[in-house]
Amino acid sequence: MDTSRPSCSLLILLALYILQLAGCMNAKINFREKEKQILDQILGPGRYDARIRPSGINGTGPAIVNINLFVRSITTISDIKMEYSVQLTFREQWLDERLKFNNLGGRLKYLTLTEANRVWMPDLFFSNEKEGHFHNIIMPNVYIRIFPNGNVLYSIRISLTLSCPMNLKLYPLDKQTCSLRMASYGWTTDDLVFLWKEGDPVQVVKNLHLPRFTLEKFLTDYCNSKTNTGEYSCLKVDLLFKREFSYYLIQIYIPCCMLVIVSWVSFWLDQGAVPARVSLGVTTLLTMATQSSGINASLPPVSYTKAIDVWTGVCLTFVFGALLEFALVNYASRSDMHRENMKKSRREMEAAANMDAASDLLDTDSNTTFAMKPLMRGGVVDSKMRQCEIHMKPPEKNCCRMWMSKFPTRSKRIDVISRITFPLVFALFNLAYWSTYLFRDEDEEK
Repeated sequence: MDTSRPSCSLLILLALYILQLAGCMNAKINFREKEKQILDQILGPGRYDARIRPSGINGTGPAIVNINLFVRSITTISDIKMEYSVQLTFREQWLDERLKFNNLGGRLKYLTLTEANRVWMPDLFFSNEKEGHFHNIIMPNVYIRIFPNGNVLYSIRISLTLSCPMNLKLYPLDKQTCSLRMASYGWTTDDLVFLWKEGDPVQVVKNLHLPRFTLEKFLTDYCNSKTNTGEYSCLKVDLLFKREFSYYLIQIYIPCCMLVIVSWVSFWLDQGAVPARVSLGVTTLLTMATQSSGINASLPPVSYTKAIDVWTGVCLTFVFGALLEFALVNYASRSDMHRENMKKSRREMEAAANMDAASDLLDTDSNTTFAMKPLMRGGVVDSKMRQCEIHMKPPEKNCCRMWMSKFPTRSKRIDVISRITFPLVFALFNLAYWSTYLFRDEDEEK
């Protein structure tokens, strides 16, 4: 008897434990069944109509829909198409008192749906959208949560391509503001109002990296629009992008400077090296023209002048000026050669005349008295010239003239002046260009 009692008590305890586990399992199954019953109850036929919008606060006024966004990525920002692509998680939250249910003492936090057509949805659309699609891999990235007090949370992941009108006057030293606009399509503000969710309505992923831009900041605002059919609620997000200048400095500005400097090499070549100077000028001119056309090919054809157009245009002008400088040098060289030939022929004529005069002096014929008269006449003229030279003072020479006197030919002087003038003017242009556009950019930002 005594040994059987402990075994019976153990069996009783084991049976009670099994019954308790079965009760818990039955309770869990009944809990899920309760969720189904609640969904059938609040969304059953004849009890809920998704075509009717929910009432506003206290059963009157427009329905209030709170919006918040999570920007997952910004893939491309196209200058030529003036658009950008963004992937975001879009959330809407509103109150529909028809969806209230019993939370079973706090055990039901919310009910989840994946079919948006089962409940009323705001007719929101993206007004500046060009293309867009939902994500359905592996399952549709969408859910609807219904809370016990009737609050509805709608969340979906979407990818959008949105238009972004750009002002490229300061390109590539510019900043662009791209907007994301959301508005109601059919409900006016008397029936539906969109509001930003309080406390950080827009969130951006921390490791956001763009190839040629930096997202400086973003601002939320309202953009309600009035038409002939009424006023419609609208929200917008302004994304301020700053263009990364280092890429353009390496790919455009430095190569253009190098081409301009290479074109100045012709000023140091000999004037007679015609093939070398011509080939250098033509090559740099064609390279600069190709560079300019390549830059414009990646930009839309706009009616105004961009900052990069000013830069490439001036650089092209300097390269073309270096080629024209050689043409001027070549013309001056031929002119100097012609002048030198004229002087040489004049000296030969004077030498021949002196030789004739000397032969006349050495002539011992009967014309001695007549031969002396030109000498006397020449002596009188020479004495008068010496008196004029005494009264005339020599002109004072300044440093510039003294330095230029070292180069006897005009063609050499043109080369020497170009060696100084071209770099000096290009340096002044750089000073004016960078100060103008950088300070203009700062003023626009303020």
